[in-house]
Amino acid sequence: MLLVKGKVKSVYKPGNEPKSVFIEYHDKITAGNGEKEDYPVGKGSLCCQISSILFDKLEEFGIKTHYIRQIGPNKMLCKELDILPLEVIVRNRAAGSIVKTTTIQEGQPIIPAIVEFFLKDDSKQDPLLTRDRVKLMGIDPMPLVEQASNINEYLLNIFNLIGFDLIDFKIEFGVDAHGELYLADEISPDSMRLWDKNTQSKYDKDLFRNDEGDIVPAYRTILSKLQSTFI
Repeated sequence: MLLVKGKVKSVYKPGNEPKSVFIEYHDKITAGNGEKEDYPVGKGSLCCQISSILFDKLEEFGIKTHYIRQIGPNKMLCKELDILPLEVIVRNRAAGSIVKTTTIQEGQPIIPAIVEFFLKDDSKQDPLLTRDRVKLMGIDPMPLVEQASNINEYLLNIFNLIGFDLIDFKIEFGVDAHGELYLADEISPDSMRLWDKNTQSKYDKDLFRNDEGDIVPAYRTILSKLQSTFI
């Protein structure tokens, strides 16, 4: 049964797996809140496999995630959660919206990394939220900041090992029936910026956003390096 059809993923309720869902990754990419889109063949499988590896590694480090197992090239079984209506952004270097809306130059290091919150609502253009506003929404931001900061440290190390700078990334969280917090959604080059350490070339969704190249070979490179290093 289809529960949610998103821009690039669909969430289904399986008939034989209680308290779980399966997520299907589509061969589709969007930018600008869906105003720009394309259908690159193989993209769904690449994002699913990359996410599976990263969820597995984060679980090894003690991060609770919704990931249970991969059940097909572009499908994964996950815990059923109530997803918080927030996008949590961690920034190690300046890129994207922080450059467009401030005087900060692209590539400027951000030390220590900052954690930002955005409302998960395309109809409102996903506005930036203060922590006080998050509190007024009935959500304590501090556990999210702590978890996001821990996830950042682990991901920085993972991508450093395969030769990439982790510029920033977007994550989402959900809670189970007991109120336990879990990392959810996906964690792939669709939701992060990765620059080659030596050349500073981009291996992420910005290739599509800015018409700078084909994402499929870039994502395939990330997957290959993760597989050769961690599997």
